Amino acid sequence: MDYPESRRAMVEERLETVLDRVEPTELADEVRHVALSGGKRVRPTVTVLSCESAGGEAEAAVDFAVGVELVHDASLVVDDIIDRSDTRRGSASAWAEYGYSPAIVASDGLIGEAFELFSPDPRAMEAVADAMVELGEGEATELVARPTNREGYMELARRKTGALFRAAAELGAIAADADPATVEAFGEYAEKVGVAFQIRDDVLDATADEAALGKPTGHDAEMGRPSIVRVTDLDAEEADALAHEKSEAALAALDRAETPDLTATDYLRDLAAFVVTREH
Repeated sequence: MDYPESRRAMVEERLETVLDRVEPTELADEVRHVALSGGKRVRPTVTVLSCESAGGEAEAAVDFAVGVELVHDASLVVDDIIDRSDTRRGSASAWAEYGYSPAIVASDGLIGEAFELFSPDPRAMEAVADAMVELGEGEATELVARPTNREGYMELARRKTGALFRAAAELGAIAADADPATVEAFGEYAEKVGVAFQIRDDVLDATADEAALGKPTGHDAEMGRPSIVRVTDLDAEEADALAHEKSEAALAALDRAETPDLTATDYLRDLAAFVVTREH
């Protein structure tokens, strides 16, 4: 098992343990359907790698990593309800499988479990709370004040995707007991990675094969969502170039961090490259 895969395995094992304690059984089934249906686990991997890169032990960050994944999964449940998307990660979305009300309850349950994992450290609570405020504002903006230009789109991408990426990396640095400047540098790195990730996601929605992507494509156009290729005059190739710019900016931020573990840091660098070249 390679280095990042071993970290994902640590997260997966702890995630299953956390979900095993959920009650009642009906709620447990719903949250397991959401959280264990696959996914790349990018955000929790960022948490663990950031902790190690900053000089901490991977085990110290696993609970925070699982918490980040649960918050992300909860947001996907809401996204699918808003978008009326009946597929997620190649399986039925939560509302399609269980109905709207149980899906909303499952989202709440995931957030509750997440904050129990963050609760031992006030700094962790603050980082995630800030991200959730940004995420909520991004969701609201997308519904009632959709951007119509590049500037508005980039701010939306920062809120909807970049903010939780930022929290993921900050949590790793916090778990490593890094100084505030280092926590900030990791956060800036991850926020820019998140924006690059979102831009590439928009390009894939417009250009990728649905079976390969594992979810419906063309959804942004169908729903009138403000994707990078809809609210700017950029074509897919130009949008990918913008994603690469954000990736490079992320690496510049990482260079400012104190990163004694070069192995973990190299994988964070690889991630910045992966998010702008991925095909699903």
